[in-house]
Amino acid sequence: MEKELVSSKNHTVYIAIGSNIGDKQQNLLTAIEEIQIMIGPVTEISSFFENEAQGFKSKNIFVNACLICKTHLNPLATLKELENIEKKMGRKKTNKAYKDRIIDLDIIFFDNLIYKSEKLTIPHKEYKNRSFVLIPLKELSPFLEK
Repeated sequence: MEKELVSSKNHTVYIAIGSNIGDKQQNLLTAIEEIQIMIGPVTEISSFFENEAQGFKSKNIFVNACLICKTHLNPLATLKELENIEKKMGRKKTNKAYKDRIIDLDIIFFDNLIYKSEKLTIPHKEYKNRSFVLIPLKELSPFLEK
């Protein structure tokens, strides 16, 4: 899978997006535009949800959403583009697991793939424990269990 970055198949990717610094809604809209340019067409976007930080303390409220995107990229190439978008938007990665961020982009599902590597796990290993992912995800895919 790592060697083939682009395929002729159109893949369906569910991506969780979030921001708690600056103009949070605009940050999400900018990320969505970048995803459409760098990864592929966004076919559905959930409502934007406000919520408290989870996993760390912050005075800043998050705005989160989920989207569905079509792509010819493989999962690792998709992850690389998401990381490029985060970097372009000013996110600075640190050793600290959770902290305030201008943008956070995570692959939740990629087709029906089950995949695990050092860099990426699909489905996302924590999605079932995160209401800020489950609420918008259920809006896009009501068949998902909580």
